[in-house]
Amino acid sequence: MFTRQIAYTATLLGLSLAGAIPYPVKPSGDGFPDPNAQQLLSIERQAGGLLSNAPPPPTLSQAGIGNFQLIGFNENFEVAFFDSIIKNITHHVPGFEIKSSSKWVEAEIVEILKTVKAQEELHAITAASTLKHFNASLVPVPCTYKFPTTTLEDAISLAETLTGVVLGTLQDAEQSFAKNGDDGPVRAVSSVIGQEGEQNGFYRTLLGLKPSEKPFLTTSVAAYAFSALQQFVVSCPFDVAQIPLPIFPALNVLTTAEPRDMYLSFSADLTGNPQVHDGKYDFSHLFITYLVGQQLPISEPIINPKLEGGVLTFKALFPFTENVMSGLTIAALTNSSGFPNADALVANTLAAPGLIQVNEKLSKWGKGHH
Repeated sequence: MFTRQIAYTATLLGLSLAGAIPYPVKPSGDGFPDPNAQQLLSIERQAGGLLSNAPPPPTLSQAGIGNFQLIGFNENFEVAFFDSIIKNITHHVPGFEIKSSSKWVEAEIVEILKTVKAQEELHAITAASTLKHFNASLVPVPCTYKFPTTTLEDAISLAETLTGVVLGTLQDAEQSFAKNGDDGPVRAVSSVIGQEGEQNGFYRTLLGLKPSEKPFLTTSVAAYAFSALQQFVVSCPFDVAQIPLPIFPALNVLTTAEPRDMYLSFSADLTGNPQVHDGKYDFSHLFITYLVGQQLPISEPIINPKLEGGVLTFKALFPFTENVMSGLTIAALTNSSGFPNADALVANTLAAPGLIQVNEKLSKWGKGHH
């Protein structure tokens, strides 16, 4: 359906938000996020299934509440994002047309995206219901957002990348549930992981990529997902600091990664880091640490660091060959290396995440489907 390079880098901050139109707090006409009984049934029918009628778990740790706050925050964003894509297609916004040469027709794409949106609404409603049941101090409601994509291809590509991050972050949530004795939500959250994986296989097919990305999908941590989402938020009717996660400066990937060993250029605005501005910070002791698949974190020392106006630019090796870094790689600027697991990165991160995609395009999709 789309033409695309054999490899591409997707970095959220590489997508300019200049001129992006703020998206309203309540984009849907179906009653979300507080549908009545009839509206909820309509959402469930569009989604292809009902909310779970299993009772909530008897207890939920504070860490578990934090997990559901992030899940709700993210699901609200996803509902608005897919709603914007649907509206752009149906309103025939330039760049969102589906050409007659495509193997897909507009009605099919719109129906699929409406189903995805309804499914995300049910995910968000489930997170909110769980938080309300346990009297959480914050139940995230939809914010006002800005979306950087100006074409359907860009929108699907961003959906694919962000869903990959969600799939890694839900791994982190499951790990947290296990550590804190929160076995109650595991079955439901696992079902969502499978559902999000189904989505990404479809997006990858639209992009002319292999539907299944990797044997073990790239892991992530909650703080990186939360940080990535901030750049899409214009404003929220609550203080996002109530969600107990750090927000890191963005790590910008300035080079398009290719399926080979190469040096990538990065930048990070460290204006808010007081240690950086005391004139004594040794940038040569920093690393780019990569998360890819289920491998232990891979750290590479940065080279040629330059600090100008609070923005640090530098390069680091992208060790593709040895580590088979196909698909999604998540990068972080860290002040140490040798991490035993992904969780250990958070306390040592200066900027994150940088989202890197390297995918081989299927040749049969390169002709007649764009």
